Amino acid sequence: MYAIIETGGKQYRVEEGTRVKVESLPQEKGQTITLDRVLLIGQETGVKVGQPLVSGAAVTAEILTHDRAKKIIVFKKRSKKTYKKTQGHRQNYTELLVKTIKAL
Repeated sequence: MYAIIETGGKQYRVEEGTRVKVESLPQEKGQTITLDRVLLIGQETGVKVGQPLVSGAAVTAEILTHDRAKKIIVFKKRSKKTYKKTQGHRQNYTELLVKTIKAL
């Protein structure tokens, strides 16, 4: 069984027991959270597609870590203008361990 969930403005395909890195969440490490914005549920019997959400469906996950992603370099340059600008950015994320997928 798998589900497509939405959190932080992005969509993720998750299965039970998988780890997924999502946008930073305010809960503490070790807490269990319920993600109720489920867009699609795939089962052996078929696929349930929400319009836009699947009613009664939820994904339970445990927060493993809060961390920062690898640094990316943002470089801007204008030719013939002697303009160069270099910036770095590290995005915050939360790593989740998916425990259960509940579908009605």
